[in-house]
Amino acid sequence: MDFPLFVAAGEALTDMIVQDAAQQHWLGQVGGSTWNVARAMAKLEVPTAFAGAISQDVFGDALWRASEAARLDVRFLQRHARSPLLAIVHRTDPPAYFFVGDDSADLHFDADLLPQGWRVHCQWAHFGGISLARAPLAGKLVALAEQLKAGGVRISYDPNYRLLMDERYDATLRRMTALADVVKVSEEDLEGLFRTRDIDGAFATLRGWNPSATYLYTKGAAGASLHVGDAAWSLPAPKIEVVDTVGAGDASIAALAWSMMHRPQAEPLQHLRFCVAAGAAACLSRGAASPSLKDIEALL
Repeated sequence: MDFPLFVAAGEALTDMIVQDAAQQHWLGQVGGSTWNVARAMAKLEVPTAFAGAISQDVFGDALWRASEAARLDVRFLQRHARSPLLAIVHRTDPPAYFFVGDDSADLHFDADLLPQGWRVHCQWAHFGGISLARAPLAGKLVALAEQLKAGGVRISYDPNYRLLMDERYDATLRRMTALADVVKVSEEDLEGLFRTRDIDGAFATLRGWNPSATYLYTKGAAGASLHVGDAAWSLPAPKIEVVDTVGAGDASIAALAWSMMHRPQAEPLQHLRFCVAAGAAACLSRGAASPSLKDIEALL
């Protein structure tokens, strides 16, 4: 039986995005940070699974179909007769949102129900998003990350800051950073997670929790930097006509993992160049578009 080499564990949800000023019309889009990372890695032709739970209603049906279309291993996708997890985006400029998901399906994910034997085949596991800020799911995922790390699986972590990540999230932030081989953050993440305008100080604190990790620091149109030990490399973003920035961060961390998995002898600057191009390629289409290897290579 074939098993995925890459597994992203966390949340798959539906974004309900307001379409008019009267807030009478809404657009539903499948999404979720960790689910998007899984989809991005699958687009890079790596056997991939999203490990999480979704509802058994029309919202869950849409996520299931989109997972199949993305060629994710749906053996890892659990379904429960619970309410769906929704992100209500009631203003888009500037963004304003809240989540609806009390006792929703995602919280009932059970790692013990995943296919037997998958862990010995998994090379890389990704965690992050709001799944790590929602009890009891967060505790289950941290435990899974600890077990995989102990088994030699590489771990990446993208906190992907959202408003519900307040002081109660601090212990999870520190624990997951300490576990991770690769940590991705943005300037917005650092400001929100550390509740400070001292972005440089926040980044230094984060790195101090795990000096041996590789850190991908994304800066939007300014590009990104990669930090390994005392060394750092920076690149500007490619000059493109941006259509939509949704999913760019998810594409970049997936691309970095792909590069580190497939080109372990490459220089850090080569890894960075690949993931910056992936983030830019994701901005060429509307929605959380996952770029292909061809799309990325076209920007290199």
